[in-house]
Amino acid sequence: MLHYKISSILALFLASRSSHAAPSHHSNSTIEWGPCDPSVVSEPSLSCGFLEVPLDYQDPSVGNARLALAKANATGERRGSVFFNPGGPGDSGVAELGIPGFKDVLLAVTGGVYDIITWDPRGVGTLTTPGEIFCFDSLEEYLTFFNGTIELTGIEETGNFTDPADVSALFAQAPVVQKKYEELGQKCLNAPTGKYLKYIGTSAAVRDMVSIANAIDGPDAPINYYGISYGSLIGSWFVNMFPERVGRVMLDGIVNPVTFATEKPSEHFSHQFASSDNVYKGLLTGCALAGPSGCPAASEGDGPLDIDAKVQELIKAAHDATLVNASVPLTSGQFRVEFFAEMYATADWGRYMKENFTQIVETIKGEAPGANVSLTKRSDRFVRRNRLLGRTTSNDSPSYSIHAISCGDAIDLQGVTMEEQFKGIINNTRNISHLFGTYWPAPDYLCAYWPVRAVERYQGPFNKKLANKIIVASNVYDPITPLPSAEEVARQLGDSAVLVKQNGFGHSTLAEPSTCMRSLFSGYMANGTLPTNNTLCEVDALEIFPGVTTADILAHLPSTDV
Repeated sequence: MLHYKISSILALFLASRSSHAAPSHHSNSTIEWGPCDPSVVSEPSLSCGFLEVPLDYQDPSVGNARLALAKANATGERRGSVFFNPGGPGDSGVAELGIPGFKDVLLAVTGGVYDIITWDPRGVGTLTTPGEIFCFDSLEEYLTFFNGTIELTGIEETGNFTDPADVSALFAQAPVVQKKYEELGQKCLNAPTGKYLKYIGTSAAVRDMVSIANAIDGPDAPINYYGISYGSLIGSWFVNMFPERVGRVMLDGIVNPVTFATEKPSEHFSHQFASSDNVYKGLLTGCALAGPSGCPAASEGDGPLDIDAKVQELIKAAHDATLVNASVPLTSGQFRVEFFAEMYATADWGRYMKENFTQIVETIKGEAPGANVSLTKRSDRFVRRNRLLGRTTSNDSPSYSIHAISCGDAIDLQGVTMEEQFKGIINNTRNISHLFGTYWPAPDYLCAYWPVRAVERYQGPFNKKLANKIIVASNVYDPITPLPSAEEVARQLGDSAVLVKQNGFGHSTLAEPSTCMRSLFSGYMANGTLPTNNTLCEVDALEIFPGVTTADILAHLPSTDV
């Protein structure tokens, strides 16, 4: 769930301007670069290729995986390669690099002296083998399987989950959803891709990256890496699994590897929402500053709390309509999930509140008994997601690649009940994120019933001494990878890491353009120049709402709870 909005962030950014390290080099493997598949990559200047690697590095007799790669050539005198992962888990590196203009951003950030190399990890896309993980043959089968459950409608609640009726309704779903998830785990295992599930995960991604680096730059060359969001977890595992191979590494939008390795996935997931309500307050503040001419949700004289009251009224209206008719076009649970996606990309706030939010208000106001939601309407979010991830498969059901990666890496779970996880959701809503604590469905809640774990999982330590110092970067207000996660990674690595912060909103520092941060990144990558620890970069003065910049929002951000 970290997950697929990185593609949207990139597009908006461009518009606005316990394991032991085993040998990972797969001998006799070469990469032949050539034209890219136009169904996945529309950027003609990129080169693409494939590399075969062992499915199991500890047991090569199992067979091979085949990785799809893409490359953007250095614009200056080449000094080597920078390996890039855009996040997810489940995002296609090949498709991301092929977004028009994005390769230029990466080349600028890395100083233009490295080839940018990315790949589709195992379980991602249609070009890598094993590719996309599907557990259903069609969207219709998926909808039939989960009919009548919160998997399709989301979780209904108001008032920070303080209404006993909402609590009882959620607990009533616990045995139903648990049974469905147990059945789903077996469906995934019995599907054609089920035989690959234990070979998918972050350790495999790390070893595959090392194999690619060995094939391109040689087995003794330092490995340079830039990872965003889930890509930061790949980076954290890489620098600790192969500390002697660390070159120039930048991690941005940080997943906490310590809590990931030690906590139940649902608990780790709840901690990721630590800053989400503050990002929401930023959106409300910008809307209030813009006024009704720049943000239709604002009335003349409204402050952030006034607009929040309108959002809460909207949630309650959707909630009450759903109690009467579970097939309304938009439930309060679905609205929260869709609204949360807007916390990722600040550059989209003005357009969203003027267009989408206004439509949502009209949709919820028009909900009434007897309304029905079509198969097509409910499938829209899956179609959009597949398009964002560069997926061209004919299977229109939801992908379970995120689940395969996240749950394959998760700690072993025995006896965790859905009721226990629901109690965590209630606690999360009451104490961590009032607005988004009920985010559902999310892969993390399936992990207790996922049928396999990866053949290799790295569970620490995360404080290795690295061959070179790395940069750990975070927005101050990140809705899904909060600043404390970056602070923990930097603390664990001590003198081997430098923490840099960007004084803005959104997921990763790409969410808002910052000349300061881009210069810091490029200086480090091209010249090895390390910034001072705890450097705080301001974002560029671009309008988030008409006449309203991030600096304006920060200056007026309310200190009271929303």
